[in-house]
Amino acid sequence: MLNLLSRRLSVCSGLSRRGMLQAGGAGLFGLNVAQLLQAEETTPDRKPRAKSVIFLFLFGGPSQLETFDMKPDATAKVRGPYSTIASRSPDLKICELLGRCAAISDKFAVVRTMSHAYNDHSGGGHYIQTGKRWQIPVGGGFNATPQDWPSIGSVVEYLAQNRSGDITTSDGEKSRSGLPSYVVLPNSLGKIQTYSVRLKRPGEYAGWLGRGYDPVTTSIEKKSDTDNPYFRECADSELTFQIDGLISPEAVTLDRIQRRQSLLAQFDQQLRQLDQQKTLSAYDRYQQRALALVASERTRNALDLRQESAAMRDRYGRHLFGQSTLMARRLVEAGVRYVTVHWDCPDGYSWDSHMNSKDVGQHLIPGLDQTLSALLLDLEDRGLLDETLVVCLGEMGRTPTANANWGRDHWSTLFPAVVAGAGIRGGLVLGQTDKDAAYAVTPPYKPEDLAATIYHALGINPELRLPDSLGRPVALLEEATPILELFGDS
Repeated sequence: MLNLLSRRLSVCSGLSRRGMLQAGGAGLFGLNVAQLLQAEETTPDRKPRAKSVIFLFLFGGPSQLETFDMKPDATAKVRGPYSTIASRSPDLKICELLGRCAAISDKFAVVRTMSHAYNDHSGGGHYIQTGKRWQIPVGGGFNATPQDWPSIGSVVEYLAQNRSGDITTSDGEKSRSGLPSYVVLPNSLGKIQTYSVRLKRPGEYAGWLGRGYDPVTTSIEKKSDTDNPYFRECADSELTFQIDGLISPEAVTLDRIQRRQSLLAQFDQQLRQLDQQKTLSAYDRYQQRALALVASERTRNALDLRQESAAMRDRYGRHLFGQSTLMARRLVEAGVRYVTVHWDCPDGYSWDSHMNSKDVGQHLIPGLDQTLSALLLDLEDRGLLDETLVVCLGEMGRTPTANANWGRDHWSTLFPAVVAGAGIRGGLVLGQTDKDAAYAVTPPYKPEDLAATIYHALGINPELRLPDSLGRPVALLEEATPILELFGDS
C-alpha cells in the first residue's frame, strides 16, 4: 500500500523525503522511479483511509436545485417543479425523487459549494477528474490531448506500476497479477454521445504521463442514434463490457463483437490468442495490461455480471448506470483501486438539461437515487464501505433561474458533491449557499481541493512530483487543500 503523505523524514540513503518527491520519476544519484517510490513506502506515515475509489461522474451537470440544495422558499422560477422531503440529516433538504438517498443520508456527506470558473463540459470534466484547469480555453475544444493533466486514476495506475513488488512475466515485462489499478465504465466518456464527430472527452486519461497509464476501458454500444441505454433496461447480451484494445475493428465485425459474442467467449478467444504468442514485447504497455486483465481468472469473474443474483441487479437498476456501478463494486472487491463510472449524455442532453424534459423526473434523478443508495448499502453489507471512497458529482451545476424552455443552463459557479465511505462523516453538510443556490456564502471548494481529498484518502501526497513528457518533475497539485472536515477523525 502506498503511503505518501507529507512529512519531512529521511530515508536510509540520507536523502530527505522532500528531495525525493522533488526528484519525481527522474533518476537521482542512480535511483529510478521504483526505487524512489520504494523509499517512500518505507516512511512510517499515517495509513491510507481508502483502498479503492469509486468515482460516479454525472456528466452534463445535474441541477443543485433538483437534487441536494433544494430552495423551497425561492420563487417558482428558481425552486423548480419538485418538492422537498426530510432526510436523516437535519441540515439537508433533499429532492422528493431522492427518497432512497434521503433514508440513508447518514451514510454520506454533501459538499454544497463546489465551484470553478470553467463553464464548459470538456474543460469542466478535465478539471473535476484531474484537479487541474484544462490548458485549452473555454469553448476551444472537445477532445483529450497528450498535453492534458493526468487523471487521478492515471496517477494511481502510475504509482501502482512503478512501485516494488510487481510480478515479472516470462519475457521480463512487469505486470500486476492481471489486475489494472484504473478502469473506466461503461465506455470512454463521449463515445456514445450524439454528436457530429466521435468525442474523446478529456479528464480520464494519463495525458503527459503517457498512454501506458490510461484507464482500461470497456465498450458498450447504443442500439441506434436515438437510443439511451441509461434510460432503459439493458439485456445481458448488451452488457458484455468488452475490453477496448483487445479485438481490432478490422478483424471482427461490430455485430459479432456486440451481439454474438458473450463475455466468456471474448475471454476464450483472447486466451487462445495469448497462448499462441511467445512474447508480449510487440504490445505496448496498455495492451499488455489489457491482455493481463483477460488472463486473470479473478478479473474475468469480476467482469461477469451473471454471477450476481437477480435481486442484486434489480437493486442497482437494470439501466446502464446501475449495472456499470454494480460492475464497479465487483472490480473494487476484486482489487481494482480506482473505478470511474460515467453517466454520459448519449442523447446530447441528459444531465445537460437545457430544456424542460420528463427525463429529469422519470429517469435521471430516480436512476441516481436507486443506484447511489444501492451502492452505499451494498458496500456496507460487504464490509467494504470503510475502505472504499465513493465520490459522486457532475462537472458543473445549473443556472438558478430557469430559461425560456424551462430548462437550466451551465453554471459552474456552484454545484454539489456527494462523498461517502473511507471515514467520511455521514450526515455532514459542508458549505452554505444563498437563497437561490446561485453563489456560495461560505468559502467555496475547488476541484483541486476535491482531488487533494481523494489523494489524501488514498495515502498519496497531493504535492508528489512525477516526471512530465520531458522528464521534468511536476507537482500533481499546487495550492490545493484536502477537505479534512469530511473525515470523522480530523
